[in-house]
Amino acid sequence: MIDQLDQKLQPFCDTRLILVPERGWIHTIRTTFNMTMAQLGTKLDITRQAVKQMEESESNGTISINKLKQVAKVMDLKLVYSLIPNEGTIDELIQKKAEKLAHRIVLRTNQNMKLEDQGIGDEKLDKTIKELAYEIKRELKKSLWD
Repeated sequence: MIDQLDQKLQPFCDTRLILVPERGWIHTIRTTFNMTMAQLGTKLDITRQAVKQMEESESNGTISINKLKQVAKVMDLKLVYSLIPNEGTIDELIQKKAEKLAHRIVLRTNQNMKLEDQGIGDEKLDKTIKELAYEIKRELKKSLWD
């Protein structure tokens, strides 16, 4: 399932370099097309003022996805929408989270064992962390997201 999701998200990986224009995509594309607010408003069956408000809504991040789809459609464009990891793949994100959780669990357990004079060495600690991280990732434990 994770590999399938990573494959679906692959086309979006290069989009990390694309920054949303300061005034938003609607304004940027509309002005690039040399289209007035009134012309876009006519296509959307809204007023020029409503177009202005919509562009402001996009630039401040409060526009709805449905509104963006509607604008894209009347401008003969399509909306592309995705959530992607900040770095790497979904698989790598899960791996990092699993390692972090395993590290916390093993160190906490080892601390308790040290109090009972039963702590383990660094090499054994690292091996235990790796094994637990593997199990956490394999089982995709819900605690991974706490």
